[in-house]
Amino acid sequence: MVTSRRTSSVSKLLPPTFGRRHLQCLLMFLGFSAAFAMRVNLSVAIVAMMDSKAANPDFPEYHWSEQIKSRILSSFFCGYICTQIPGGLLASRFGGKVMLLSSISISSVMALLTPIGVDFGGWKLLCFMRFLQGIGQGVTVPTMHTLLAKWSPVNERGSLATYSYSGSQFGTVAMLATSGLLASSSMGWPSIFYIPGGLGLLWVVAWILWGANSPSECTKIGDAERELIETSLRDSVKQSDRKSNLPVPWKKILTSRPFFVLLVTHCASTWCFWTLLTQIPTYMKSVLGMDIKSNALLSALPYFTMLVLGLMLCPLSDYLEKGNRLSATTSRKLFNSIGQWVPMITLICLGYVTREQANMAVALLTFTVGISSTLHLGFQVNHIDLAPNFAGTLVSLTNCAANVSSIIAPLVVGFIVTDTSNPFQWRIIFFIAGGISFFGNLLFVLFGTAKKQPWNDEQSAKSHEIKPLNEELDDAPITKAESQLAV
Repeated sequence: MVTSRRTSSVSKLLPPTFGRRHLQCLLMFLGFSAAFAMRVNLSVAIVAMMDSKAANPDFPEYHWSEQIKSRILSSFFCGYICTQIPGGLLASRFGGKVMLLSSISISSVMALLTPIGVDFGGWKLLCFMRFLQGIGQGVTVPTMHTLLAKWSPVNERGSLATYSYSGSQFGTVAMLATSGLLASSSMGWPSIFYIPGGLGLLWVVAWILWGANSPSECTKIGDAERELIETSLRDSVKQSDRKSNLPVPWKKILTSRPFFVLLVTHCASTWCFWTLLTQIPTYMKSVLGMDIKSNALLSALPYFTMLVLGLMLCPLSDYLEKGNRLSATTSRKLFNSIGQWVPMITLICLGYVTREQANMAVALLTFTVGISSTLHLGFQVNHIDLAPNFAGTLVSLTNCAANVSSIIAPLVVGFIVTDTSNPFQWRIIFFIAGGISFFGNLLFVLFGTAKKQPWNDEQSAKSHEIKPLNEELDDAPITKAESQLAV
């Protein structure tokens, strides 16, 4: 009778019930929103900092050259790349809660100090503070993957990851849509740093109170929900909790075909995304005669669409996977194909839009960025599928490689596009981005998988060792009969 009540309580915790795992995802969504707001705020604030007449003339104006401006904007990513690989290892060793707390804390403090720092040390100190922000945020994605690997039941993995990572679009939209108003307000351009920095510190307080590394360390989670998560993960959470210092199987990871395919797919997606993010405004201004950056709401529209589509697709992912209508592998490949092959087509079409069809160009751009939200349900959650115990390490490796491609992509544009008003040269760029996107997803469709890899479990490499009898009993899984007796 007790067992039946227990099973009954577990079934009641299935979605749409709001459980402790959903609270963790909400906190990660808000934390990611704050992180991205503090990442993109300088891109819009620096315009007002260099031209106070365009905003509020009561605040200081800095006469920096375009070269110095480029150094300032790139300083964040110099720090960001440095902590990608260490971030996954640190999250596995010290826990996701501490690392995410450190990341947002560093970013928030640096954001709050930015107006004072610029006034005191000029652009050099500003570069240093942005570098520190990049150092702090470099661990964010690996840490969130580590947390999601422990909190997400297998059949909710895609939707919970999408909910959490949608914070990046929300933070971007909020910052782009409000930055113009903030710069022109009585608070001036410093408010673009003060407000996200202050909100980041509020999030830090909430994370200290309610955040947790895993269900086993959460004191407020119900027994039924904890059992639901740990049973779904097939003890992967229990293993990583009991042995937090699992050795990373570097050789097996780097020689794994599913991991190599995932890395290539991640790089291909990032190449296409950064081509859009960094070059489309120039294309639309030079070729189409339309300056999309002059309208903050129009700049935020593609990312708002991405946010909405991502959230709308989460129930569809749950419906397909929980009803066993699609396997996890098929689901990942389906959503990844939508997110990479559809933008490939619309991106190429964008290259043939004429100056008289500027509104169509905006629609194509919005759709191209928006539909890529399905990638949250594709390759972006595949790290957790392959190795829940090393999800943070895997994403740190692929994200580091992807950031290298984000640096190379603008250089390729600069080499090919010698005349920004020449539509033929831009078509070459769009075909290159489309081809890379096609090739990356083709590999994922042919060779990708959502099956957990053998090297995820440390015990598989030590099964030949003879253990003392009492240790074997301690490590042995509890049978159903034993669990009933225990209850």
